[in-house]
Amino acid sequence: MFKTLRNAWKMPELKKKMIFTLWMMAFLRIGAIIPAPGVNPDAISIMMGAIGDNNLLDLLNVFTGGGFATMAIFAFGVGPYITSSIVVQLLTIAITKLEEMSKEGEDGKKKINKITRYLTLFIATLQGSGTTLLLYNQQILVQQTPMYFILTLLSFVAGSMLVMWIGEQITTKGVGNGISLIIFINIVASLPQTAATLRDSEMVIAVLVIILFIIMIAFAVTMALGERRVTVQYAKRMSGRKVYGGQTQNIPIKVNLAGVLPVIFAMSLIQFPEIITNIFIRNPNETWLTIIDNLRWTTPIGGTIYVVLIFAFAFFYSSIAFNPVDIASNMKKSGGFIPGIRPGKPTSDYLSKIATHITLLGAIFLAILALTPVLFQAVLGMPVAFGGTSLLIVVGVALETVKQLESQMLMRSYKGFL
Repeated sequence: MFKTLRNAWKMPELKKKMIFTLWMMAFLRIGAIIPAPGVNPDAISIMMGAIGDNNLLDLLNVFTGGGFATMAIFAFGVGPYITSSIVVQLLTIAITKLEEMSKEGEDGKKKINKITRYLTLFIATLQGSGTTLLLYNQQILVQQTPMYFILTLLSFVAGSMLVMWIGEQITTKGVGNGISLIIFINIVASLPQTAATLRDSEMVIAVLVIILFIIMIAFAVTMALGERRVTVQYAKRMSGRKVYGGQTQNIPIKVNLAGVLPVIFAMSLIQFPEIITNIFIRNPNETWLTIIDNLRWTTPIGGTIYVVLIFAFAFFYSSIAFNPVDIASNMKKSGGFIPGIRPGKPTSDYLSKIATHITLLGAIFLAILALTPVLFQAVLGMPVAFGGTSLLIVVGVALETVKQLESQMLMRSYKGFL
């Protein structure tokens, strides 16, 4: 990876893109530090301390590079954009008009992106309103007036839209996928805090954590690169005096088709009652507090529900990302077949069976990585927000960015025939 970065730095065009990406990342880090106008930083620290350990809030704080804990301008990061992208992707499958639009090429892609941006604005306004209402109820604003309420809300919404724009600019003018790199740099920014926690702990615990961290990295790399390749044979056909086809290709089926989305969705759903309680309910009764305590993922009941939700979302999203019926239909039209399997429905059933087995294995991997922070906290007594989910994102983005750099370097160093 470092060799690839060093070689890319020697190419003037790629060097310019890398410098642009670094400048954008530096700007994002500045925005994650500056508190939003109208917010009292001292009162925010007191409120976060009173909330205590909340796994979803800790994960949001990691994904925003610490901006959520300080209620900075970029407090929501790329969260609204990611949510709107997922919603649009699901609606594309459910709504025929959107599905047709997505198949219109570049023009259709622009229309889908436009819808995604408008939905991002709506979700950012919704999240900003809920967060600002929480700050207003907790008397966190500098002054409890409508003007400061609107000022804080507009700051959060504008910050989310600016982060979305920066991500698109990095994708266009920089290196790699801008949205993924923003999440990457925000997660990496939490490493110094984790290192400080290790430094203050006992030597034996620190060594165990480092060993476990190395094992997790290897596990995450294996999971990110793991795939099942299904061999596809194309029949030979005569066109004029030429013979076409007869080649053998592979259909790669990723072990982790859904990425980290099942973990994020499961954590959001299991923590949703607690967040709603903190925002809207000032004096909850004892029964409701007991239910919330049992839903925490550190408890046996909450942990079981958490794992079940991860499996459910993993199978749900994999069924959307991988469509065996369409693949089998396209193979049949192009004269392709899987050796030993008849074209048509038998092929789709065979691919569906493989995808189910692969998804089950990927869900088990995701559950192991997601429960790693619980092991840190229960066995070693170290609450570490930088867990398996964050590590999987970092590894995936790093591998994807290096691949893009290598492909661009190969394209620019191709010598041709002479």
